[in-house]
Amino acid sequence: MKITQDSIEQNIGLLIIMTLIVISIGGLVQIVPLFFMHSTTEPVDGLEPYSALQVIGRDVYVREGCYLCHSQMIRPFRAETERYGHYSLAGEFVYDHPFQWGSKRTGPDLHRVGGRYSDDWHRVHMNNPRDVVPESIMPGYPWLETTKVDDSLIQKKMEVLRTLGLPYTDKQIESAQKDVEGKTELDALIAYLQGLGTAVKTRR
Repeated sequence: MKITQDSIEQNIGLLIIMTLIVISIGGLVQIVPLFFMHSTTEPVDGLEPYSALQVIGRDVYVREGCYLCHSQMIRPFRAETERYGHYSLAGEFVYDHPFQWGSKRTGPDLHRVGGRYSDDWHRVHMNNPRDVVPESIMPGYPWLETTKVDDSLIQKKMEVLRTLGLPYTDKQIESAQKDVEGKTELDALIAYLQGLGTAVKTRR
């Protein structure tokens, strides 16, 4: 039987099979080379895994839906690098599970926000964004300042992250609860934000 485009289009079973074959080949061509590119699988110089407080801060970031309005991926376009800083590198995300790239920018990209503003600025901004950015449409998060962090699972979370490849030591995990003792969720969120994008910043 001679297979032609017409015969494929007229036979639904054959069309499905051929489509799956094409998608599989295309997927392999796209994905397999990534496993051999060190720039996508090895951390950039200076990249450190999140501290216990930053791990909790990242969880707060996700819980409050910050990723719905903020991306964390600067594309290699002049308009973006001039506004946000050096474009994002794959090696900066090897400790993120999952990464927070996002695609929505109701607010600015946050990948290089670390160190750009003081902790006090972030505190005011998170309580009432319009106090520092009058035109902001971002909601305030005043409850974060009075809510103590939940440290009951931090050691378990860090153990799980270690199984995923983060180089935590036993000592770091053992001291995790003590490291976040007395901290608020706002402290944790600020610690997370202040670490974003700083590995590449220090090399510029």
